[in-house]
Amino acid sequence: MDARSFGSVWFWFVLILIWAGSGRAVLGVPSDVINRARRDPMGLPSLALLDWLTLALPRWQLDPREGVAFLALGSFLVTSLGVLGFGYGLELAQAVTLLSVPLLLLFLMRLRLARRLNPVLAGAQDGTVAPDEAAARVLKIIGWHRRWAFLLSMSAVAVTALWGTLWQLMHPNGL
Repeated sequence: MDARSFGSVWFWFVLILIWAGSGRAVLGVPSDVINRARRDPMGLPSLALLDWLTLALPRWQLDPREGVAFLALGSFLVTSLGVLGFGYGLELAQAVTLLSVPLLLLFLMRLRLARRLNPVLAGAQDGTVAPDEAAARVLKIIGWHRRWAFLLSMSAVAVTALWGTLWQLMHPNGL
């Protein structure tokens, strides 16, 4: 059994699948719903977007105690993997660290997005903001989130590819 990561095509396949899949939906809202709402901001697609968000946003609300638990567990795991990988030179731990750190950042970005969308959606639900105006605000906020998530995914793949190449050059044939 071989524990090499950077020399395995499966690692690179998983890396590409993870980052390709991470941009398919924002907070559980499919990208085609967002694109239809962007094309027709005054019609039914914008209402469909608000409906999707009404259903999806409650899943992204964390209690303060849950947030502390996620932060503590995530910090422990990332630190442990980082020390094992970069401190002790374990290739598998390095690979998992390079996969998990950007995904953890993406998770935090999604929590922040949900927190930013909540007041807009609440305003649309209680009638203080017109649904079309709320949909326009939501689309603007989601657009920025998608740009930052795309930049994060490109950076994660580039850094992982550079580190994997460097690792392969320093350790030919897995030695």
